[in-house]
Amino acid sequence: MPIVPLYGHQQLKGRLLAALGGGRLPASLLLHGPAGVGKQRLALWLAGALLCEAGEAPCGRCQSCRYAAEIAHPDLHWIFPRPRLKDADASHEDVRQDYAEAIAERVANNGLYPRPSGAEGIFVTAVRAIVHRAGISPALGRRKVFVVGDAERMVPQEGSDMAANAFLKLLEEPPADTTIVVTSSEPGALLPTIRSRVVSLRVGTLPDEDVTAFIADPAAARALEAESLPPDTKSRLAIAAGAPGTLLGGTERNAATTSARKILDAFESGDRPAALRVAFAQGASGARGRFTDTLDALALLLHDRTRARVSRGDERAAERSARAIDAVERARELASGNVSPNLVTAALFRALAER
Repeated sequence: MPIVPLYGHQQLKGRLLAALGGGRLPASLLLHGPAGVGKQRLALWLAGALLCEAGEAPCGRCQSCRYAAEIAHPDLHWIFPRPRLKDADASHEDVRQDYAEAIAERVANNGLYPRPSGAEGIFVTAVRAIVHRAGISPALGRRKVFVVGDAERMVPQEGSDMAANAFLKLLEEPPADTTIVVTSSEPGALLPTIRSRVVSLRVGTLPDEDVTAFIADPAAARALEAESLPPDTKSRLAIAAGAPGTLLGGTERNAATTSARKILDAFESGDRPAALRVAFAQGASGARGRFTDTLDALALLLHDRTRARVSRGDERAAERSARAIDAVERARELASGNVSPNLVTAALFRALAER
């Protein structure tokens, strides 16, 4: 089953094909831009072009193109945030099987999926599997392609320096038959050592005609039926704001934003008992994924507030908001570890109070 076609980005596609045809395409590439604009879909399209057997790539007709369209090509490796495997020393086969199941689920949904939850990441077992697979010859064609989506979720772990260094070396000097395409909606959150080893290309938002074409796609239309969205295209265009992927996963996103507003309101009220009630309402470790989504939403609210204060010329208030964002980012680091959400929230309130 082919996944939904890539809509838009014609100019960028032309640049990539020209670089590919001229032998100038970088071996390690970073596609970055707003969430939901189709960076991973563009990376998968580029993978199809790289694996195409015809002279005019991607032809869409050869065996490699057909396999790539269904994300079934054995030389196309798609890595993205996943829940942490229970076995910290999981084998390469365990990781391969986990991703095979996750990719099959995405393909069954026509390649349409919401942003990963806060509990998901690209953990050391996946990094080791990438490095291992890069050292193996292609199975079908002349090359292999790795698409690493949401790479800002690559989680540094204690004791994983060897794997991290091996991945950095792979980015810097991949085998001659290997191309690595990394995508990120938050390039500033990428490890600096990763950013320094890739060639960056910005992927911008789409014009309304391309978003409209996406909304009208039969598979996309079915997926959007399950979302709490207004039925008319004009309203959906306004919500998407050039990033059609943001139309997916709205229910979870709205819940996270509601929780984030409660935290922000409790802090700004100065009511310490109310703030503590909010902290303990965040739950224990079992709620960690939802809580990290809440922290992501809180950071977005603070970013919006910072921009509004800057536009008003209120520099001191904008600086306080910016420092609050730093406190939220540190809270997110704690939440990704074995710390309960209510304790992280309480620590966040203390950090915010010091500002």
